[in-house]
Amino acid sequence: MQTAREKKIIKTSVIGIIVNVMLVGFKMAVGLLANSIAIILDAVNNLSDALSSLITIIGTKLASKAPDKKHPFGHGRIEYITSIIISVIVLLAGFTSIKESIEKIINPEATNYSIYSIIVISAAIITKFIIGKYVKGVGVKLNSQSLIASGSDAFFDAVLSFATLVGAVINMIWGLQLEGILGVAISVIIIKAGVEMLGESLSSIIGRRADSETTDKIKELIGAYDEVNGVYDLTLHNYGPTKIIGTVHVEVDDNMTAREIHDLTRKITEDIFVEFNIILTVGIYASNSSAETERFKEIVNTEIKKHPEVIQMHGLYIDEKRKLVSFDIIVEFKQNAQKIRGEIIEALKKELPGYEIYIILDTDFSE
Repeated sequence: MQTAREKKIIKTSVIGIIVNVMLVGFKMAVGLLANSIAIILDAVNNLSDALSSLITIIGTKLASKAPDKKHPFGHGRIEYITSIIISVIVLLAGFTSIKESIEKIINPEATNYSIYSIIVISAAIITKFIIGKYVKGVGVKLNSQSLIASGSDAFFDAVLSFATLVGAVINMIWGLQLEGILGVAISVIIIKAGVEMLGESLSSIIGRRADSETTDKIKELIGAYDEVNGVYDLTLHNYGPTKIIGTVHVEVDDNMTAREIHDLTRKITEDIFVEFNIILTVGIYASNSSAETERFKEIVNTEIKKHPEVIQMHGLYIDEKRKLVSFDIIVEFKQNAQKIRGEIIEALKKELPGYEIYIILDTDFSE
């Protein structure tokens, strides 16, 4: 059964196909009549836009497939693969057009613009601007990279068509041939857009840093519980635009019972799912306090401050019976985390003789 999001993406893509096919016909006819490489390239680019919308529809249908035994997290990331395919199409169109434009500069041919050409180009600019704004707006609302890319590409088309319009007017008034130069400009912008789209899609598949606005809100919600002393290690894994699974650690007093911890973690999980539609697993850090443990904590904090590369220390627990001090640290990216960890362990062993020092290296997954 189609979700409301899937229906909206498909509907928007169908509208994009219809509009772009109409523009292909108009621009191709005018381009051939005027012998204008710029207008013809614009038409070809509109054809690639229609193909992109078709691929978006196919990708959306595949991405909406239910989870199965081989893919228990669902198929949502197919949407990112769809965006990669669209990016490659855009890049191929850009490289093809730059080749044709350079040939036009080397071997210029006379063009024959008319008032009808100007009218068609102007209509195309307005049409692409409107469809671009609509498609990108829907894409942002639905968090669809494919729609956002298609909408952005339409905005580029509007700008490029405007450049073609300027070239046509200049040709009609002064007789200057700017077709090849305009074609190169069109090609460069198309290639730039394709590279940016490809980078965005690849970044989503590789795994990017979670949005700071979202993580801040999640931490704020969890930290509002009276039992929670701290919120750490929030990690969010994206399995498509609509499926996020994550983990988080909360610090609580070590005298809480298993039932109390169970009730707390269940409430947190439910609240996060209702508020953010995120499936979150909650881990626990125990926090203890006594005159002796406070002294130990001060020693650890003093040592950590000697290492500015350490951007956070958390989960500190002093087990006096087992003579164990354990905590986690987050070291700045590109720093030698293992070396820093070793230096801290050696220093604390001297400050706390007889105690075992256990440090876990965490990664800075979120702000």
